[in-house]
Amino acid sequence: MIRIIPVPAFADNYLWLFHQAGENLAYVVDPGDAAPVEAALSEHNLQLAGILVTHHHADHIGGVEALCRHWQVPVYGPESANIPQVTDPVAEGEALSLAVAADGTCVTFDVLEVPGHTLDHIAYFSAAEAIAFVGDTLFVGGCGRMFEGTPSQMQASLQKLRELPSDTRIYCAHEYTQANYRFAEAVEGDNPAVIARVAEVAEAREQQQATVPSLLQQELETNPFLRWDSPAVVKAAEQHCHTKLATAAEIFGALRRWKDNF
Repeated sequence: MIRIIPVPAFADNYLWLFHQAGENLAYVVDPGDAAPVEAALSEHNLQLAGILVTHHHADHIGGVEALCRHWQVPVYGPESANIPQVTDPVAEGEALSLAVAADGTCVTFDVLEVPGHTLDHIAYFSAAEAIAFVGDTLFVGGCGRMFEGTPSQMQASLQKLRELPSDTRIYCAHEYTQANYRFAEAVEGDNPAVIARVAEVAEAREQQQATVPSLLQQELETNPFLRWDSPAVVKAAEQHCHTKLATAAEIFGALRRWKDNF
């Protein structure tokens, strides 16, 4: 099992540093700021071996150049004109194997293209580790805004993530959970799983604990943006927009517009 270290940054970002226990080769996911990554590497006596990027927003790539000047490591990410720092582009269908030990032991990630938040967004899923780094596509209790994509694209991307094994730990990039669950309550306030999660999250945040990662199973039970086929969610979306909704993309789109103005 690899060890994953949260690196808080900015107001509510999580940068993710991971390595194999007992080894000092480490990788960072979405380093929007170099300074906290360097501090974490020093604190844990780790050597940076590579950088993984999910998409081009500044709070995800802002620290890449500074880290590369210091460490001269490969940068994995989507092939995108918006991310010229990427040295090793990866795409859907490819397996990314990263050495995490001196003996060549690797952790392997499947690359998933998940456009919607941005058109170049990708996610990294390791079946062996049961983890997924999803950037800003899926949040605990929510999902990313659609800055570039369409509801159809975003819903299809979330469908890919929804089909991962239910015990997958979801590592997203922001601590938006309490606000997301306020919206989930508005959509599906009678759902016992939502009620329980609201209480759990409130207690965690009162103690200044991170709510990330979550289990995909929890998201399937409580996240309205993965529950477009739940009768209660469909009913709430239709009542909010005063329109009959025929497809999963339409239901998702109505939920996302509702959340945008919530």
